[in-house]
Amino acid sequence: MRKYLIVIMSLIVVTAFSPQKGYCGILNNAPYDEDTTITKIYEKMAPAIVLIEADLKDGLSSGTGCIIDPSGIILTSSHVVDDAPSVQVTISTGEVFKGKTISVMGKDNDLALVKISAKKVLPTIELGDSEKVKVGQRVLAIGNPFGFSGTLTTGIVSRIDYAKKKIQTDAAINPGNSGGPIINIHGEVIGISQSIYNPDNNISNIGIGFAVPINEAKNFIKLSMSNSKLISNSKN
Repeated sequence: MRKYLIVIMSLIVVTAFSPQKGYCGILNNAPYDEDTTITKIYEKMAPAIVLIEADLKDGLSSGTGCIIDPSGIILTSSHVVDDAPSVQVTISTGEVFKGKTISVMGKDNDLALVKISAKKVLPTIELGDSEKVKVGQRVLAIGNPFGFSGTLTTGIVSRIDYAKKKIQTDAAINPGNSGGPIINIHGEVIGISQSIYNPDNNISNIGIGFAVPINEAKNFIKLSMSNSKLISNSKN
């Protein structure tokens, strides 16, 4: 009887301390590898991220956008394109298109939709659920900081400001990241980069960045697309 108990206890100990499988393990039955996971997410998402340049009254505005519809509808920050007479969009292949702003949300949530006519099916991002976001979760940011297209940074969710409806992250966000995606470890967009905070008038990042929760963006997209005039414009 004692031998059987020893064998059973040994099996329990071995099972308790065996490596657990994560996201990658589910995909390919291999142990979780964070580097591989992040690389795969970037390769999946990057083709749907664009560079946006707009001529504003006070100069050239540069930001990032996420393709949300294969017809060429792009989600970005309203402060990147608002009131711009000219908008230029460069997709991941290097092709450049004239953009048209079709919907803008107020400054509080700082969102806009831009349409391009690429005459081909475009890759799109996958929208997640920001209600499930928790402090401490790993996140990725993709954008065009200072014009360096397709830059990836990583960090965690540092804080959730429920009153102001903002997700705070320490993933590096700099000028040019606005409108770009904040992505969870499952490859889903959970926020849209909006702003940074630091003592030098927001010139550079010190680890305090803010994003609009993606559920706010989904509501904005739904409301915009329910407007028949915008739907008509988006097809031109």
